Amino acid sequence: MLVELAPLFSALLTWAAFPPLNWGGLAFVAPAPLLVAIRRAPSGTRAGWYGFGFGIAFFGAFLFWLHPIGYLGYVGLTILMATFCGLYGLGLGRARWWPETRFFVVAVGGWALMELLRSVVPLGGFPWGLLGYAAGVVAPPRAATQFIGVSGWSVLMVAVGAGLAIAVERRSAPKRFLGGAVGVALVVSVIGALNPPSADGARLRVAVVQGSSPCPQIHCENESRIIFNDHLSLTRQLSPGSVDLVVWPESSAGSSVEPRSFPENESLLAAEARRLNAYFLVGASRSQGDQFSNLNLLYSPGGEFIGEYHKQHAVPFGEYVPLRGLFGRIPATDQVPRDLLPGDQEVVFPLPSGGLGTVISFEGSFSSLVAQHVRAGAGLVVVNTNVSSFGPGSASDVWIGMTRMRAAEFGVDLVHAAITGKSAMVRADGSLAGQTRLLNREILTGEVGFRTASLTLYARWGDWLQRAAVLGLAGVVAIAVWEARRAGKPRRPPTEERAGDVTN
Repeated sequence: MLVELAPLFSALLTWAAFPPLNWGGLAFVAPAPLLVAIRRAPSGTRAGWYGFGFGIAFFGAFLFWLHPIGYLGYVGLTILMATFCGLYGLGLGRARWWPETRFFVVAVGGWALMELLRSVVPLGGFPWGLLGYAAGVVAPPRAATQFIGVSGWSVLMVAVGAGLAIAVERRSAPKRFLGGAVGVALVVSVIGALNPPSADGARLRVAVVQGSSPCPQIHCENESRIIFNDHLSLTRQLSPGSVDLVVWPESSAGSSVEPRSFPENESLLAAEARRLNAYFLVGASRSQGDQFSNLNLLYSPGGEFIGEYHKQHAVPFGEYVPLRGLFGRIPATDQVPRDLLPGDQEVVFPLPSGGLGTVISFEGSFSSLVAQHVRAGAGLVVVNTNVSSFGPGSASDVWIGMTRMRAAEFGVDLVHAAITGKSAMVRADGSLAGQTRLLNREILTGEVGFRTASLTLYARWGDWLQRAAVLGLAGVVAIAVWEARRAGKPRRPPTEERAGDVTN
């Protein structure tokens, strides 16, 4: 009975490692009960169900903030994520009787492969809830993310969990797997703590204008106009010369008030830019026939339009409906009447102090998209987001936790601007320099810096530790397949072998 409950206990520990509890250290032991259950499973199929049960319990709790936009999407995404966990359990179940070394490699490499796959498929993937994000709670591991990334922390966390599972199973066996995994995690953390990433270039005074929404979680009449006016009125509270960059979050200038389409609104922004002598970065949306664009607009301190970045990675069923001819018949998709027209490249805005890179909302959860901007010369990154659909749940805290790890991966200061909050200023080591309250109209001010140092190890090599774990998995499986075929290959009887050696 305890074995049957072990996957649920793993799910509880994993959930507790994330907001709202944020007990990140639990992520190092959370996989262990699941792995013990798989090791003791009576069949590979049962091991698969253990994995699926873990996924249903964890993602069901972790993604509960998603339910305000519809239970269909919440349940469907939970089942999809749980299916990845079920396939992991099914695959690892085939190796449950293998020697400890091989089981350890398959457990770690299989988890790495599972997270890799669910970050890219289907429809571009969904990387929320990757185990490695829990490392962001503690400063030394968070600083070490510059070397191994979030994916690398997932590998080390599962390695500790697998080592612990083996130690529980074979109490008399040497604890080399557990000791080795813990040792590597500690060494990496110490190195990160001694050499935390920092933005070493010129400083920039930033104001994030969090104007909120008159009707969060729903749409109301003249919503875009009200949001635009609220952001404008808050901006007018800033004193001339007090800031260098003003950031308006995603959707603060919706299609019906989009500055490039409505010159009178652009004139209002330009006037504020000139009054404050500051750059303006404005999150906007623009009608494009039967489609729309989600974009960031940049204006100079003189009020001139500089350029724009178009969101590249759209949210499935949030900003477009895949296979609309098929899925468009589902009533819930009526909430997405138009599809996003995606951009096709990163944009780095050249400011006097350095390059400014911007990504929009969902894109910030993908390391690869932020990497595009950093490798193209961005020394400072802004993540513009909305989050107004999810209400007072834990979505904003989970989201900020993810962007904190983006900052640490690439060693850049990051501005997280949310229309309904929470907004935050994030230092290059992932620590918070300031944060707003949720569903509140306020201005967050602070200083950020540009990174001029060389790229971090992670920025250069990407998910190298994750790839190494997957290669280890492939190697062990290949050896096992070769040994199985060799053991099962029919041999000629000894008499035939001797007869074949006789020359007539």
